[in-house]
Amino acid sequence: MLQLNGTVFMPSVLTLIGIPGLESVQFWIGIPFCAMYIIALFGNFLILVTIKSERGLHEPMYLFLAMLGVTDIALSTCILPKLLGIFWFHSAEIYFDACLFQMWLIHTFQCTESGVLLAMALDRYVAICDPLRHAAIFTHKLLTQIGVGVTLRAGVLIALCLILIKCRLKHYRTTVVSHSFCEHMAIVKLAAEDTRINKIYGLFVAFIILGFDIIFITLSYIRIFISVFKLPQKEARLKAFNTCIAHICVFLVFYLLGFFSSFTHRFGFHIPSYIHSLLSNLYLLVPPFLNPIVYGVKTKQIRDRVSKIFHLKDTS
Repeated sequence: MLQLNGTVFMPSVLTLIGIPGLESVQFWIGIPFCAMYIIALFGNFLILVTIKSERGLHEPMYLFLAMLGVTDIALSTCILPKLLGIFWFHSAEIYFDACLFQMWLIHTFQCTESGVLLAMALDRYVAICDPLRHAAIFTHKLLTQIGVGVTLRAGVLIALCLILIKCRLKHYRTTVVSHSFCEHMAIVKLAAEDTRINKIYGLFVAFIILGFDIIFITLSYIRIFISVFKLPQKEARLKAFNTCIAHICVFLVFYLLGFFSSFTHRFGFHIPSYIHSLLSNLYLLVPPFLNPIVYGVKTKQIRDRVSKIFHLKDTS
């Protein structure tokens, strides 16, 4: 690792400082983060086991929920072990290439989750607005294609972010990352060279994936609400609306946290850096923590099956 004119040429190791400004209390911050991670793992694994064991839940809605659970487990696992290592054991160093790999995993699973949420919205749109064609459209083959497609879309586009960093950015002002995990903008900001292409491509990916998904999810739910309100019976309207409540809650949590995290990173120049870091951590930890709770409470079939599982354990 060579130092030239006060800059570092191709650093081999970076240092993650955690939450800047809150280093003295990071140990205690790690406790609720760890609790959220454990609940997220338990809740998502429970939903996966429930869907796998109950043949009546082998429908598109629940299979998409299983995809969401797998993505949530992978996303939270990408950051929590290293984050807790920083908070509790002061293990702040990370190899540069390992940092880029973590960045690729995190953003790939973020974008994959967005794609799964879009697929869930389209599934609800067809189920409510064109129910007679739902089974013919959402076949198991199509579900597999959607799962592979949203993963490849994310993986390939995010991989280009890594290539741009490796090929364009050779000199860095510092090797200290003011963050608790490797995030695209946090790494790009370290560079001492022109980073406009990296920033523009990052915004392009965000719009192509997250922006595209948000637009079509919103349009799907607008069309769903129009169809629901046209139903003649109040009970039918409530039943149709109730099937979408969980999806809407998950959709709002994921995208609102993502919006505030991205906004403070790019435009919140006067916002303290610990706010940036906390929002980024919450953006990655809260959805995996809340999703199984929301679906467990709002989805009757899953709630009944989980209750049956625990009831059998109690009686045995």
